[in-house]
Parts: sequence; C-alpha cells; structure tokens
Amino acid sequence: MMAANADTVVDFILSAGQCHDAPFGRLLMETAGKQKSWTPLIMDRAYEDDQTRLTAQLLHFDPIVPPKKNRLNPWEYDKELYKLRNEVERLFRLIQGFRRVFCRFDKLDKMYIGFIYVALIFIAIK
Repeated sequence: MMAANADTVVDFILSAGQCHDAPFGRLLMETAGKQKSWTPLIMDRAYEDDQTRLTAQLLHFDPIVPPKKNRLNPWEYDKELYKLRNEVERLFRLIQGFRRVFCRFDKLDKMYIGFIYVALIFIAIK
C-alpha cells in the first residue's frame, strides 16, 4: 500500500480467522482512497478476484498479482515487482516474533491490536 516497505505498515484490519481476506483488502484500499498517480499494489493470490482487481483499478492502484492457474483469461503482471511481496511476509514474521501477538493471549480485539501496535513500534525502532 502507498509507501509501505518491510518496516512500515500503512494500515491493517483485524478479521476473524474464518473470513476471506478479499473483502477486507477492498476496505483497506477504499480507506487509502484514490491515488494521485498509478501506484503498484502487490497482492497475494487470495486477492486476485475480479471485484478486488476492479476496486484497485478504480482507485488508481496497479494490481500486481498472478492469476490463479484455472483462470480462462490470465493477465500479465510484473514478475520482478511481485518478488517484493516477501517484504510483507517478513514483516508478518517479525510481528509474530512477539510471543503475546503470536499466541494471542488477549481475548479482546482492542488489546490484541494494541500489542500489534507495540510490536510495530519496537520493529520500527530497531
């Protein structure tokens, strides 16, 4: 998203584990708003559905996501840019390095989100 990298989080939403990611991804895109210029948005295959890609394009995001293998009309994508997706995965791994976040001891979402913020602050300070 916008100016995100391996050490920066622009925004996040906590969702239930059984929910699909795509609707929340669209909500995050809408929260970011329409971009002034076309901005690459590197996404996981979980976000490759038509509705998510259309939302991204309407908000001037350039969706960088490989099509699923069973797509009838697959599209081209920037494979070199897609390799940067591992930075997001590494950030998730750093966050989960904090035991309280990884084990989710907190029953309240507000408390859990608070400790995610604390983990992100520690990561940013390092």
